[in-house]
Amino acid sequence: MSSAHSTSQSNNPSTTESSATPPPARPRRSSARDLAQIAVFAALIAALGLPGALSIGGTAVPITFQTLGVMLAGAILGARKGTLSVLLFIALVAAGLPLLSGGRGGLGVFVGPSVGYLIGWLLGAAVIGWATARLLPRYPIAPALAWTALGGIVAIYLVGVPVFAAITGTPLGGALLASTVFLPGDILKVVVTVLVAKGVHRAWPGLIEPRSWPWASRSGAATSAPALDPASDSTAADRSA
Repeated sequence: MSSAHSTSQSNNPSTTESSATPPPARPRRSSARDLAQIAVFAALIAALGLPGALSIGGTAVPITFQTLGVMLAGAILGARKGTLSVLLFIALVAAGLPLLSGGRGGLGVFVGPSVGYLIGWLLGAAVIGWATARLLPRYPIAPALAWTALGGIVAIYLVGVPVFAAITGTPLGGALLASTVFLPGDILKVVVTVLVAKGVHRAWPGLIEPRSWPWASRSGAATSAPALDPASDSTAADRSA
C-alpha cells in the first residue's frame, strides 16, 4: 500500500513540476531606472559647469561647482551608478561637447594640467558611494562628512596633484601647496553633499542598497559560530559508547 502511494506521488505531474520549478530570475543589473539616474547625474555635473570657473592665484586648475555634482553622484546613487554617471560625463567631454566649466571640451582637455582632477572624479565618486552604502540606512552626519571628504577631497587630490605636477613640471610639494586654494570650497561642497544626501535618502530610501563594513561581516561570522551544547556532547558520547 505504501509503495503504491509513493509511486503515485512520483508519477504525479504537478508534484514533479513544482519541484522542478526554476528559481526566480535575478533583476537586470542595469535597469531603465538605473540608466535614467546615471544620465540625470551626468547632466547635473554638466549643469553645474554653467556658472563658469574661477581661477585664483594664477593656478592652471580652475575652481568649479562640478566637483559638487561628482560628490552628489556618489552619495546619492552609490559607487557603481555614481561612477558610471561621472564616466558618462567624461565620455561626452572627450567626444567634444563643451560641458566642462568655461565651455571646455574635446580631447585637448585630457592633455591639460587639470586632467588628473578630472580622472580623480571617478575615484572620488566610487569612494563616496562605497562608504555611503555602508552608512545607510541611518547615514550619520559625522561619519558621512568624514567619508565624503575622503572621497571628494583626498581621493581626487591623490590623482590630481601628482598629474598636475608632472604636466607642469612643478615639484610635488609645490603642487600640493598650490592645491590648498581649493580646500575651503571643497569643504563647503562636502557639507552641502552630506546635507542633501541625508534628505534624499530619508525621502527616497532604497536608492542605494545598504551594505555592511567588511570588518563587521568578518566579526559577525566569528561570533555567529554555533556554541557546543554539553547535553548534545554527552548524548553523542553515549551513542558512540
